[in-house]
Amino acid sequence: MADKVSRDIPLDRIRNIGIIAHIDAGKTTTTERILFYTGKTYKIGDIDEGNTQMDWMDQEKERGITIVSAATTAFWTHSQNPTNPNRINIIDTPGHVDFTAEVERSLRVLDGGITVLDAEEGVQSQSETVWRQADKYKVPRLCFVNKMDKLGADFLFTVKTIVDRLGANPAIMVLPIGAENTYKGNVDLLTRKSYVWGGDELGATYEVKDEVPDEMKDQVEKYRAKLVEQITETDDALLEKYLGGEEPNVDELKAALRKAVIDYKLVPIYAGTSLRNKGVQPLLDAVIDYLPSPVDLKEVRGKNPKTEAEEVRQLVVDESFSGLAFKVQNDPHVGKITYFRVYSGKLLSGSYIYNSTKGAKERVGRLLLMHANNREEINEAYAGEIVAIVGLKETVTGDTLCDEAKPIVLEEISFPEPVISLAIEPKTKSDQEKLGFSLKRLMEEDPTFVVKTNHETNQTIISGIGELQLEIMVDRMKREFNVEANVGAPQVAYKETIEKEAEAEGKYIRQSGGRGQYGHCFLRVEPRPRGEGYEFVNAIKGGAIPAEFVKAVEKGVKETLDNGVLLGYPMIDVKVTCYDGSYHDVDSSEVAFKIAASQAIQSATKKSGINVLEPIMKVEVTTPSEYMGEVMGDLSAKRAQIMGSEERNKATIILAQVPLSEISGYATQLRSLTQGRAHYYMEPSHYDPVPRNILESMVSKSTFTGRVE
Repeated sequence: MADKVSRDIPLDRIRNIGIIAHIDAGKTTTTERILFYTGKTYKIGDIDEGNTQMDWMDQEKERGITIVSAATTAFWTHSQNPTNPNRINIIDTPGHVDFTAEVERSLRVLDGGITVLDAEEGVQSQSETVWRQADKYKVPRLCFVNKMDKLGADFLFTVKTIVDRLGANPAIMVLPIGAENTYKGNVDLLTRKSYVWGGDELGATYEVKDEVPDEMKDQVEKYRAKLVEQITETDDALLEKYLGGEEPNVDELKAALRKAVIDYKLVPIYAGTSLRNKGVQPLLDAVIDYLPSPVDLKEVRGKNPKTEAEEVRQLVVDESFSGLAFKVQNDPHVGKITYFRVYSGKLLSGSYIYNSTKGAKERVGRLLLMHANNREEINEAYAGEIVAIVGLKETVTGDTLCDEAKPIVLEEISFPEPVISLAIEPKTKSDQEKLGFSLKRLMEEDPTFVVKTNHETNQTIISGIGELQLEIMVDRMKREFNVEANVGAPQVAYKETIEKEAEAEGKYIRQSGGRGQYGHCFLRVEPRPRGEGYEFVNAIKGGAIPAEFVKAVEKGVKETLDNGVLLGYPMIDVKVTCYDGSYHDVDSSEVAFKIAASQAIQSATKKSGINVLEPIMKVEVTTPSEYMGEVMGDLSAKRAQIMGSEERNKATIILAQVPLSEISGYATQLRSLTQGRAHYYMEPSHYDPVPRNILESMVSKSTFTGRVE
């Protein structure tokens, strides 16, 4: 059972936070320090030694990266208020773009975030991506400028990149004392106190001095005046007082800053070095001081699944129960675990709840408080908590769970489309059945992991956001489900679309002794703006085709578009209108109309001109300046569009947009071009038409028949 303290902490002393950042900025290391200082662990975990609490999967330990977001609960007593413990629910998220779904779903259920930045690199690409994701879900956040001990660390440069690249309004809360190997602590600008680490190797104790180092006094006063001005500008009463020549006291400034952070007006900036155990405790105090509790957010909004009317739930225990499933994990010992944020009311183990997204009743088997992959059983979960449920059968990521008498559907989580695929086949007959089972389980866990069967070749195709994600999935199949599989080379997820409006007729008539087959329809296709998806319009008048056969037409159209017309890639952004046709009283059937629709849609799309779209990647290459020419030349040869470059310390950062088909295996090429000194980061950007000459070559090599079944 969980200890008594944890269950009795009032809502205003609970914080649900996530740690988000670029690869290698120090998220997991920062989380490990938080767990150590809050007394959750008795030994500091180290990524290099593979003994961290939060990276518990074998693949995470081997590679030194975070793959799945891990949740844990810790308790922190604020240095200014030692009698009242606060409960912090923490989710540590991955940095690799391949696992972007983990970040997306974590941000959806968090109240606040800590963005960790590398003091030498400043804001990097994935920092920008996760920042935009946090903006989408309106998550207030703090910034922690980590690695202040690193060669080239520059606190004020990093703050400048926050303004330039994120468009945020940073409130500098501390100034570092020293940098690189002389970094030893920070000056708190509001209190003018110095926090110095050094005596204790583990950083658990530190010295608080009332005076500022002499050489920093002018700088501290300059930045303090700026901070006070920034805070007072967000509060009319304080601004009046400040303009009248009276400076607000520290408590007033803190209260105004808290409100400004929750309203996304200011982002407090802290500094430290997690690896060297410096600067983490003031960051924890700041989480309590400035990030919202469920009480500050007051309510969550959704829709009534029956009436579509807006529903509101107060984030309190007395309200009717509601919550959001944000992650599914398959555990070899207890089965399917559903991670879940309780927004309102309470939930008892053994009770029944209603999945309003699916319209299904579910039984809650057991309730667990998670600490990475360790768990403690609890009897009930309250508003404001992040818990896990064992025993849910229907529920997947993004589903709303609620009280059946008062249903609500909360905003779902949106995930990016897969851009890369692999063909996969079992090595032996005994692996055949296990393959299907393991792929189904992995799809439940990761919404960006998609499995399809190619009916042309009878192959199983797995798709995802990046090669690393697919590699990890194949590795997990082997380790967790004992499935041995052969894997093909990575394939790019192309899409097809049309260029202009066109119409066509589809007629399927078979007459053989007895009852025949008759289906006949006219279809019009029109291109839709990029990203708008597929739309089917029934424009039949006067019952030319009965309603049940129009459904069959729609089915035939959808199946044909999903399987592609030109090269076998799914067709997107098309509006299809069924505007006329005819039927036979006896011979017409659903199958006949499906085939007629398939013929009509193939004919119409070919008349309209089919374009193939390819995924374009946003690529950021960091290279020593002397190799800049070679790297740019190589990118240009890959059909890259160079978007610009910038100097940072002694490195050049090249920003480009490159077709995914041109950049497979790029890591090896880049290493050989730059003697192993450059590295790159890549994420999906958008889809663009394939150039004509390349399309012609793809068509000539294609074995796709586009036949009608």
